[in-house]
Order: sequence, then C-alpha cells, then structure tokens
Amino acid sequence: MMLIPAHHFRDIERKPEYLQPEKCIPPPHSRPAGTMWFIRDGCGIACAIVTWFLVLYAEFVVLFVMLIPSRDYVYSVINGLVFNLLAFLALASHCRAMLTDPGAVPKGNATKEFIESLQLKPGQVVYKCPKCCSIKPDRAHHCSVCKRCIRKMDHHCPWVNNCVGENNQKYFVLFTMYIALISLHALIMVGFHFLHCFEEDWTKCSSFSPPTTVILLILLCFEGLLFLIFTSVMFGTQVHSICTDETGIERLQRKNQRRQRRGSWKSVKETFGGDFSLNWFNPFSGPSHPKPLSDRDWVRQVSSVSDTENTETTTEEPSEERKDLDSAEVVNE
Repeated sequence: MMLIPAHHFRDIERKPEYLQPEKCIPPPHSRPAGTMWFIRDGCGIACAIVTWFLVLYAEFVVLFVMLIPSRDYVYSVINGLVFNLLAFLALASHCRAMLTDPGAVPKGNATKEFIESLQLKPGQVVYKCPKCCSIKPDRAHHCSVCKRCIRKMDHHCPWVNNCVGENNQKYFVLFTMYIALISLHALIMVGFHFLHCFEEDWTKCSSFSPPTTVILLILLCFEGLLFLIFTSVMFGTQVHSICTDETGIERLQRKNQRRQRRGSWKSVKETFGGDFSLNWFNPFSGPSHPKPLSDRDWVRQVSSVSDTENTETTTEEPSEERKDLDSAEVVNE
C-alpha cells in the first residue's frame, strides 16, 4: 500500500499528517440515529427567519388589505384559499429543505481500520477529506459551512440554512416553485386591487388609510417581483441540473468527468420519488433514497486521480470561494 498525492497537491506533500489515516479518529460524540439535522450558522438562521417574515408579511397584506375588505365574497374566498395553500406548501418545503440531512458522509470514517476493511485492489483509489477526515464517495464535496462532505452537493443555500444535496433537492425545488407561484399570485392580486381602488373610493377599498394601503401594496409588489425573478431562476437552474444529472459544483468546475450519466427521466424520478404523481408536489413525501453505501461505493479507479479534489462551496449570494484539498490512497501492484 502506497500513498500517492495528486500531481497538483505539492503543498499537502509537506503536511504528511493529512495523508496518514492513523490521524483520523471518529468524532467523540456521533449524532444518534433519527437526530434532527440543523446547521448552526448565524447567517443561515437569519436568512431563514427573513424568509418566513417575508412570506408572513405577504399573508398579512393579501388577507387584511386586499381580500377581507373586498365586497366580492367569492373572489376573496377563492384567492384566499389558493394563496394560503401555496404559502403553506412553500413554508413546509422550506422546513423540509432546512431540517433534512442533505446526504452527509459519515464524519471521521477515514481511519486505518476502515480503509483496510475496504480491501483495496490494484488500480483502486480512496479519496479522503482532510477537513472532516472522511472518505469521499464519488460526486461528494466538502461544505465549509456545514463542515461535512455532502453527496451530490449542488450548493449551500443560506435561505434554507443548509446544503442542497442528494436527500433534500426535491424540497428545495418545491420551495423555489411555490415561492415563485405565490409571488406571481400576489402581483396579480395587487394589480387588480389597484385598478379597483382607482375606480372606487380609496377609503372603501381597504380598512387602512389610503397612504398606508399604497405603501403596503408597493412593498408587496416590490417583494413579489424580486422573489418571482429570483426563485424562478433558481427553479429553472435546479430542474436543469436534475435533467442533466450535473450538480452546480460540477457545472462550475467544468471537468471532463468520465462517468456514466443517468437519463433525464430517471434522474427526475429519483429526485422526486418515483413515477409521476401528485406526491412530486408534496413536501411531506420524500425522494427515492439510494441504497446505503457499500464498500465498493467508497473506492474509485486510479484513472480518476487527476479528476478531483479542488472542491468549492457555492452560495446564492456572492461569496468567497472555499476550496479544500483531499488526499488519495492508491494501491499499486
């Protein structure tokens, strides 16, 4: 057994402790099975709170400024039910995306004993993350915010305070879709309400004073337009990633990875949980989880040594790129 670093890791060669599996020990307190996943990141928690506040603000304006004061009972009931249903589904999707393990690799499993248990054969390679001391399966990347390696990591989203990965991408897609829909719905209702108030007396079209009504509607219009554009772009990006079987990090790296891509329809079904049904749009129905990783899932062929290793944590806001280095343990004849 021989340790061979990749050709572009000259700095890591001077730090042999990263290449020694003896230095990797399991974390002293592992998370019990069934423990809720939650990232303790101040920025992410603040963004998640802001997200809920903006949705609740839209609820307040739609109900108490536009629908309840309306004299058209049928119009108020139909639009109230539709808007509240979409808002509930959006917030439920947000919670599932935030509190679901995105596909974290077991932390601290890059031990000498575990590597030996894999019984590596000539031509096989194991990649190890020096930051979380984990063996990285194919298509896993390290997130500097979550401090874990995430399988099929697309990016880290501060708005859901979590990575978007293998296990929660469906919830993130639903979250962006439902936010886009309630934003569009709110904009349409604001347009009709302005027309109604111009035709009628402003004092009769809202329970608030005319200046307050105008300010609340303009703020809702600005919020709806901003989030309609933002979430529509994110929704389209995520659907494109699923259909092409290429994560956001893989697209940014633009590496000539020699791997067999799944078909678009198969990738969509695995992400949303089986054949097309209403459960695709249900945030309480999970995706098709892959089988637990077997021993062969931890190893790769030596031909891919030059493929990997600079990984980046991407966010939806401009931020400094975070890169981590891995080490590779190769078995030679």
